[in-house]
Amino acid sequence: MFRRLFIILFFFTINYHSYSQIGLRSDLSDISYESPKEYEIGGITVFGIKYLDADVLVHLSGLTVGSKIIVPGDEITEAVKKLWKQGLFSDVKIKATKIIGNKIFLTFHLKERPRLSKFSLNGAKKSEAEDIRDRIKLTRGKQITDNVINRTKNLIETYYKDKGFLRTKVDIVQSNDTTLINHIILKINIDKQKKVKIKNIYFEGDFSFAKKKWWNIKSSENKEENLELSIRKLKRSMKETKEKRWWRWFKSSKFLKSNLKEDKKNIIALYNENGYRDAKFLSDTIIDLNEKRVEIKLKIEKGKQYYFRNIKWIGNSKYNSYQLNRLLGIEKGDLFDQNVLDMRLNFAPDAVSNLYLDDGYLFFSVTPVEILVDNDSIDLEMRIREGKQAYLNKVSISGNTKTNEHVIRREIRTKPGELFSKTDIVRTIRELAQLGHFNPEKLNVNPIPDQATGTVDLEYTVEEKANDQVELSGGWGYGMFVGSLGVKFNNFAAGDIFKKNAWRPIPMGDGQSLGIRASANVYYQSYSISFIEPWFGGKKPTSLSVSLSHTTQRDYYSSGKMKIIGLNIGIGQRLKFPDDFFTLYNEVRLQNYEMDNYTRFFFANGTSRNFSFKTTFGRNSSGPSPIFPVSGSSFSLSLQLTPPYSLLNNKNYESVSDNDKYEYLEYHKWMVKASWFMELYKNLVINTKASFGFISYYNKDIGHSPFEAFEVGGDGMSGYNFYGQDLIGMRGYSRGSLTPETGGNIYNKFTVEMRYPLSLNPSATFYVLTFLEAGNSWTYGRNFNPFNVKRSAGIGLRVFLPMMGLIGIDWGYGFDDPYHGENKGQWAFIIGQQIF
Repeated sequence: MFRRLFIILFFFTINYHSYSQIGLRSDLSDISYESPKEYEIGGITVFGIKYLDADVLVHLSGLTVGSKIIVPGDEITEAVKKLWKQGLFSDVKIKATKIIGNKIFLTFHLKERPRLSKFSLNGAKKSEAEDIRDRIKLTRGKQITDNVINRTKNLIETYYKDKGFLRTKVDIVQSNDTTLINHIILKINIDKQKKVKIKNIYFEGDFSFAKKKWWNIKSSENKEENLELSIRKLKRSMKETKEKRWWRWFKSSKFLKSNLKEDKKNIIALYNENGYRDAKFLSDTIIDLNEKRVEIKLKIEKGKQYYFRNIKWIGNSKYNSYQLNRLLGIEKGDLFDQNVLDMRLNFAPDAVSNLYLDDGYLFFSVTPVEILVDNDSIDLEMRIREGKQAYLNKVSISGNTKTNEHVIRREIRTKPGELFSKTDIVRTIRELAQLGHFNPEKLNVNPIPDQATGTVDLEYTVEEKANDQVELSGGWGYGMFVGSLGVKFNNFAAGDIFKKNAWRPIPMGDGQSLGIRASANVYYQSYSISFIEPWFGGKKPTSLSVSLSHTTQRDYYSSGKMKIIGLNIGIGQRLKFPDDFFTLYNEVRLQNYEMDNYTRFFFANGTSRNFSFKTTFGRNSSGPSPIFPVSGSSFSLSLQLTPPYSLLNNKNYESVSDNDKYEYLEYHKWMVKASWFMELYKNLVINTKASFGFISYYNKDIGHSPFEAFEVGGDGMSGYNFYGQDLIGMRGYSRGSLTPETGGNIYNKFTVEMRYPLSLNPSATFYVLTFLEAGNSWTYGRNFNPFNVKRSAGIGLRVFLPMMGLIGIDWGYGFDDPYHGENKGQWAFIIGQQIF
C-alpha cells in the first residue's frame, strides 16, 4: 500500500512541473492526470504584480474567460511560456483555484523582475557620463531585464567605439537595494582602454589608374610612379578613414568599421568615375599591431576600363541630335561615367532635361540604353519621350501667416496661362529667399500635373521667420566710446498705420522697411530714420527709399559745435537688359554742415552744403540664401557727383576764403565692387572680392573736398562718422591706419575668404571663416600703385540671428607697416554688415 501511494505521489510531482506549475488544492478531486478533461475558463485572477496591467498580461498569455481548455493539457503550458517570453518575470505559476461544474478558475502567480533603484558609471569622464546617461535612458523604477542589461552594454560600447575606443569593455554588476523591496542597484564599470588608430593603409591587387582617353592607356611610363599616384588618389577618396600622421591635425585617424564601409563605397565610386564600372573589393583585412594601432589591407580588382563611343538620339523632334550632343558635352573616347551621364541628362543646371523643361515639356523623359558593349567601348541610345507642352493652370501660395499674399505673388515669375518653366521656378524660389521674410530651407514648390489636360498647378509653400532687427552696440572711435540703439522693421506695412487692429505690435506684412537709429555719447549725438518701399506704386519692382538724419558734434575744448542735417531720396529699378539680375539705383543726397565756433575743423564758422547725385549700376546673382551664398556673384559700379559750381561762375578760387571755397562742395566719386562665390566642396565656399574707388575734383584751385574721403583700416563700422567718409574695412589694422595723413582719395582692396557653416538653421546661422586681404590708399593719383598693398590674414566667426541681424568677430594680423598706428593683431567686430 505504501509503495503504491509513493508511485502516485511521484507521478503527481512530475506532472505538476511538466504542466507549467498548475497548483491544485486537495479538494479539486475532479482533475485526473490519467484522464484529462475539458473545462471552460470561468475566471482568471492575477497576483504579484505592481506596475503591470493585469488585463494585458492575461491577453498575452492567450487564455481568455469563456474559452475551453484541456486540463491537464498544452494550453496552460503555452500560456506559461508566453509569459516567460516577455522577460518581465523571475517566477511564473498558473494555479487552478476551484472547479464549479465544467468551469475552472485560474490564478496567475507572478513575480516581477527587480526594478532599478539607482546606477553609477565608473571609468567615464564627467562629459562622457552625461552623454552616456542621455543614451542609455536608465530611470529610477525601470524594470531590469536581460534585454535592458545587454542594450545598455551595447549602447555604451558603441558610444566609445564611435570615439575610436574599439576595445572598450563594459561590466554591469547587480546588487540588491536593502532599502527598497524588489529593487536593485547597477554598478556599470567601463574600461575603454586605448584609442585605436590607423597606422597604415595598404592596397593590393590590380588597382592602378590609366589615363582618361582611350588612345593613351598608360598613365605613366614609370610603373612605380603610376602605382604611387594611384595610391594617393585612393587615399584621398577615403574621406573618414585616414592614416595617423603628425601633420594631420584637423582629421581624425581613429578606426571605425562604419567609416571604412562608407569609404569603400567612395573608392568604388572613384573607379566608376574613371571608367572602371566593374571594380570590386576582393577582401579587406584589419591587422592588430598592438592595443593602439591597426593596419588595413584592401585588395581590389578594378576590372576593365570603359569608354563612351557612339551616342544616338531617338524620339527627339523639338531639337536635333547635333544640338543635344553639344549640350550633353560627352565626346567619343571619354571615360564612361554613369554619374556624369546622369548629371548631363538630368541634374546639371544646363542639363538636357532643363532645355525641355524650360520650354514647357514637363512630361519629358530621357532614358539612356546600352545597345552595345564592344570590348571596352559602349554605344548608347538616348530614348526621348517629349510629351506635350504643359501650361500653368493655378498658382497658389500657402504658409504665409504674416506677409500679405501680394508681396509674395509679385515676386513669382510663373503666371497662369504661361508655359511651364523650371528656370522660372528656381528663380522664384531665389527671389522669395532674398526677401528675407521666409525660412530659405523651407521654401518649396509642389507641381501637380494633369497629363489629360496638359496643364500643371503650382503650390508655393513658405514658412515665416522673424526678421525684424534690434541693434544695441557700442564702439570706440576718435578716442571716445559711442553707444548705439536701433530697430529695423523689415516687413512693415505703412498703409495700415491708421488701422487699429493692425498694431500687433506694429503694422506688418507689406514688405516695407522702416529703420530708426540713435548713437550718442557726451560730445556726439546722431539720429536717423529711413523708409524703403520695394514696389513703389505696386505695379513694378521700382523701389523708393527716403532717409533723414541729424547729427551734432560738440568740441572737446570749447562750446563750439557742428550740426549736420542729411536727406537722401532714391529710386531703384530692376532691369531686363542685359538680364534681369541687373539693377539701377539713382539717389539725390543733401547734407548741410553748419560750424559754430567749431575749432576742430580748418574753418570754425560757416556752412557747407553737399548736394550730390549718385547712380549705381549693379548685378547680383549670389545665393540662393542671402545669409550664406554658395554660388553666383555681385557687381556694382557707382558714380556720385555734385554740380561743377566753380566752372559755372567767375570766382577766382585762389584768393577766396575757405568759407567761400567750400560753401558748396564739389567732387566726383567713382567706386567699383565685385564679389564671387563658389562652392568648393559640400558647403565649403570661397568668396573672392575686389573693390576700387577714387575721388577727384573739377577745379584744382579748390582741390579735394574736406568732407569726402576713403578711410581704410579697421572693421569698417560706421557707428561714428560725420565727415562723409567711406569706411573701407581692412582687418589686421586699426581704423584709418592705412589712410595717409593728407587724406585717402584713392584706394583698392582685394580679399579671399573661405567660409564653412556650423549651422544653416535660419533661426541661428553660424559660419566660420579665414581670410587673406590686401589693400591700400593714396592721396594723389600719381602715387597710385595697385600692387603696393598692405597685407593681412586672420580668422573669424559670423552669427545671423533674426532679431539682431549679422553679428561677427574677426581677428586679423597685419604684415606690413601702416601709415600710423600699429599693425599687430587686431580684433574687428561686425554688426549688420559685411566687411568689403
